[in-house]
Amino acid sequence: MLPHLLELLPAELVAHANAHGVALRLDEARRILVDAHAPPGQQRRRKPVARAKQAAVAELTRHDSLEVLERATDPSDGFVKYLLRGRDGDVFEAVRIPLHAPGRFSVCLSSQAGCAMRCAFCATGRLGLRRHLDAWEMVATLELLRNEAPGRVTGAVFQGQGEPLHNYDAVMKAARVLCDPCGAHVAAKAITVSTVGLVPQIRRFTAERQPYRLIASITTTQPDRRTHLLPVASRLPFDELVAALREHAEATGKLLTIAWVMMAGVNTDPAEIEGLRRAFAGVPFVLNLIDVNDARPDGFARAGEAERTAFIDGLSAAGIPFRRRYSGGAARHAACGMLAGHRAAS
Repeated sequence: MLPHLLELLPAELVAHANAHGVALRLDEARRILVDAHAPPGQQRRRKPVARAKQAAVAELTRHDSLEVLERATDPSDGFVKYLLRGRDGDVFEAVRIPLHAPGRFSVCLSSQAGCAMRCAFCATGRLGLRRHLDAWEMVATLELLRNEAPGRVTGAVFQGQGEPLHNYDAVMKAARVLCDPCGAHVAAKAITVSTVGLVPQIRRFTAERQPYRLIASITTTQPDRRTHLLPVASRLPFDELVAALREHAEATGKLLTIAWVMMAGVNTDPAEIEGLRRAFAGVPFVLNLIDVNDARPDGFARAGEAERTAFIDGLSAAGIPFRRRYSGGAARHAACGMLAGHRAAS
């Protein structure tokens, strides 16, 4: 299959063209890619590439596009969720997230159509895995949302449908294109990759010195709860996950970020606080607290004010730093997999 133009870096486009008898120079490849990634009407034409070369490159690359099936805007907070159809009809989601700085946005990207991790509290996990997304589909997603944004998209987080490290090569390729000067102009430090704890891939991420931020969604430290809540990720011993995250923190010298989905009566008790304290003693880390978003009548519920306050007070007493993360778009099926699941059920 021919490569998609949106997943090629300049040197790769040159090598691909040259291998097929097209004498494309690096500066020409850069100009072609800058135009390919630019918003409509903003292509630069001061030094256009010869039409014959442009036509040859067009013949040697794919130019598939994504189809927008639905846009769901939450007027209360400005989050916009998209349901998209990819190259073979599979659907996946993305979210345009307003940042604190006016006119600035981040994009939450899916890495798979569905997910194989089967996390009990996640709507995407209940869909099952249909396929990995291609790198170009992730790049095209960000650029589609960027082109409709009333401002600048300055960040990206691989935290939508799917487990990003399960689709490791494509996610890293997409991230490289997003931060390339000829790509989407998103700084590497503004790109975040989330994982539920795939230890071999975390160690690979660290060994390769990937420049992107890593967030580990742990949610529980207790073995029996991990088996129930995280049936796939929990097959790897928790101690190995902690060791891999410690290695990452030591190698990067950066603050380790751990995501924690709070669920009423499930993972807000003192045992979890002690588990966190012991697991990450001596490691600079911060806990991102996120309220569960489960729309099922019999699903997981958000912790009430008293339960949440007691958990937060316990974290403070144990010296565990935390941030409350707002889950935006709750009024419009904001949790990953909700739009796709709603469409599948209809």
